[in-house]
Amino acid sequence: MTLVAASQIAPVVGDVIENRARVRAALEEAAAQAADLVVLPELAQSGYVFKDVQEARSVAEHLDGPSVREWSDLSRRLQLVLVAGFCERGPDGHLFNSCVLIDHGQVRATYRKAHLWDRESEFFSRGHEGPPVVDTSLGRVAMMICYDVEFPEWTRMAGLGGADVLAVPTNWPLEARPEGERPMEVVRLQAAASANRMFVVAADRCGVERGVAWVGGSVILGPDGYPLAGPVAAEREQLLTARVNLHAARTKTISASNHVLTDRRPELYALLTRAHEESPASP
Repeated sequence: MTLVAASQIAPVVGDVIENRARVRAALEEAAAQAADLVVLPELAQSGYVFKDVQEARSVAEHLDGPSVREWSDLSRRLQLVLVAGFCERGPDGHLFNSCVLIDHGQVRATYRKAHLWDRESEFFSRGHEGPPVVDTSLGRVAMMICYDVEFPEWTRMAGLGGADVLAVPTNWPLEARPEGERPMEVVRLQAAASANRMFVVAADRCGVERGVAWVGGSVILGPDGYPLAGPVAAEREQLLTARVNLHAARTKTISASNHVLTDRRPELYALLTRAHEESPASP
């Protein structure tokens, strides 16, 4: 069995030193509970609501920069797999909203957010690679970031890639919803978990930042789409954990006659591409 964890913290925009301390404390807390996989929020290293691209550039780090180096050391010392978001300065100087997967001290993969939300395009370039699925010491871990999960094609790619668990660093801005309703961001992830029969660990952030409030909706979902922990949906730091058998996600049958992947009809779905190309509303 594997103990998976979503660490909901409150990064401070522009304060990399403080954010490293918050991540360090969060990982120590998770390790004290014997967590094997820990997911941290989007842009946990830098904060999110940048004033301008110059501020984003001032806190951006290369993949081999001090934050990822420290996270690698912590991952090795605490004996865990870590997925966390950071503001990446690419080799060509472009900035990316990225996340990194570190397996017991070894950087195994990075992912650059492909679907940029709202003002993010003012600061970041879009990633052009699909969500990686990494065969880690725990199982197959996929990752993507926040708005990416609103595209079922993207979460399906993780499912088709054989992911046991999808790790989602996220910053969900708080939007109005009817009283008693679950955040729509969580509902979308529930649908993705169920449609692909995979676990999902989503780490949201909290802490009002430059007037922006957040859902605080960290959640851990089973392959049936139902929550195993959370959703928190609260304005406080919190660690969610759940003990799971990640290999259970490799069973894709949902009845004696149905399998969520082999029942697909890809020859029909090509119509989606043609419809997009032919639509007058296409950008």
